[in-house]
Amino acid sequence: MKIINKKFYRDYEEIESFEAGIVLTGSEVKSIKNGGLKLEDSYVKLLDDGVYLINANIPKYKFDNDKNYNPTRSRKLLLKKKEILKLATKMKVGGLTIAPKSCYNKGSILKLEIALVRGRKDIEKRKLEKEKDIKREENKEIKEYLKR
Repeated sequence: MKIINKKFYRDYEEIESFEAGIVLTGSEVKSIKNGGLKLEDSYVKLLDDGVYLINANIPKYKFDNDKNYNPTRSRKLLLKKKEILKLATKMKVGGLTIAPKSCYNKGSILKLEIALVRGRKDIEKRKLEKEKDIKREENKEIKEYLKR
């Protein structure tokens, strides 16, 4: 099972990636393993007491009885102190940010892949989409040529 942030490569330029554990409840784990995690509008923030995943949407598990469940609550990420210091120093120096890239299980444990990124401007996004369109058209023409 792997859930990917579909907007990641369009919106950001990846510099360095890290693997982090997530602090979740049991029903949240079951919901994620059923494919119910949306990372598109989420981001990672460094606070005084740790690193947090903010605004990630995990829908309520259908057999959960919790009446006060908040699907977009902040969830703590588990990283080593060296990794946190590395992230903090690079963010201060280069005007960078941290974004969630994907979520997957490693054995029975859920992991979140986060990355130190630089945001892309609208012009860069358009250029990237244009390059993908050109590449797609070339591949289409090659397939048609090989069919003959």
